[in-house]
Amino acid sequence: MSAQVASTHPTVSATPVDSTSMPPPRDSVEADATLGSAARSIGPAIASEHAIDGSAGRIASNESVDAGEARASVKRGADGGAGETAEEGVAMTTAEMLERARRVIRQEAEAVAALEGRIGDDFARAVELMLEGRGRVIVSGIGKSGIIGRKIAATLTSTGTPATFLHPVEALHGDLGIVGPDDVAILLSKSGESEELHGLLESLGRVGVRVIALTGRLDSSLARQADAVLDCSVAQEACPHDLAPTTSTTAAMAMGDALAVALLLRRGFGREDFARFHPGGSLGRRLLLRVRDAMVSDGLPLLPPDATMRECLVLLAERRGTVAVVDGERRLLGVVTSGDLTRLMEREEHFFPVAVSTVMTNDPRTAEPDDLAAAAVGIMERHGIMALPVLDEARRVIAMVHLHDLMRAGAV
Repeated sequence: MSAQVASTHPTVSATPVDSTSMPPPRDSVEADATLGSAARSIGPAIASEHAIDGSAGRIASNESVDAGEARASVKRGADGGAGETAEEGVAMTTAEMLERARRVIRQEAEAVAALEGRIGDDFARAVELMLEGRGRVIVSGIGKSGIIGRKIAATLTSTGTPATFLHPVEALHGDLGIVGPDDVAILLSKSGESEELHGLLESLGRVGVRVIALTGRLDSSLARQADAVLDCSVAQEACPHDLAPTTSTTAAMAMGDALAVALLLRRGFGREDFARFHPGGSLGRRLLLRVRDAMVSDGLPLLPPDATMRECLVLLAERRGTVAVVDGERRLLGVVTSGDLTRLMEREEHFFPVAVSTVMTNDPRTAEPDDLAAAAVGIMERHGIMALPVLDEARRVIAMVHLHDLMRAGAV
């Protein structure tokens, strides 16, 4: 046996050799190859999990990222509840974004429409409380409800009901001094359990202030202590997580507007009253500006009925296209416009000797000095005319008012 081995293998030197330099047994080599193959298979996944940053760049595995997204998607599906997909970190297409926006509008519109069926005895009670109050309306709320409360207070004030916003926390640190027993309070809270309102509610009760609650819970502490409760509950917020105040604040603001308009009507608050409270800006000018503020009374284009179209033509050119035909006491008989001249020229070759009385409009549109300028503009726009004679009580022409002058004055 030993002779066969010696004849088939080369002679091995007797010189000692370091075991670490010896080739490994065949079985060991195969095992290492198997481990190396496995390492090469799982290496990218390990690298992607740890996202190795180095001077050579970042290593990331698409397979691992996809697996992570799949796990996150499963988790979101489990947490999402009733089919709501919260796609954090995933880009939304334009079409999906637009559809989501439309859904928000629909949801809030439905919530506002649902308020109509809740307008009843408590709403009437709330209006009467504010009408009976000889003081101001104190509006209060915290967070987003507070922002809506500020808007409600501003709307009430601008429509004839003095109102002010009172922050519930500041109220307990001195601002409660603005509240008197003749005031009425409107408190807003979706839950009706806002801790910040509890202290204010107790203080208002001690002063004797009547309270109107705008809340989403009729069984809340706020609702139980209020003199009138307006139900502003909503089925769900427009926020995909049903968290951010969206639908509920829209409903509360709509209910506040309903209160303000109901009060406006009960007080007989008219356009002139509104203009008195809004003297600045284009709105104030439109509501306050009168015809007398823009009319022209010097150099009036007036002609007697027997004047000729030759005379009228000159005045039409010099006085902006409208001539008033009057009697001996300047009472209006009719008007001739550039349009009347054009139509005359189309049917008459020699029109100079024609009397203005045969061309004029016998029942022209007119204005009075105290008419709203915006109303005069409306007449001109509806009937396609550029100027109106301004008459006194005896129908005497005292001025002309032109569309361009009204526009410069801010009537439109």
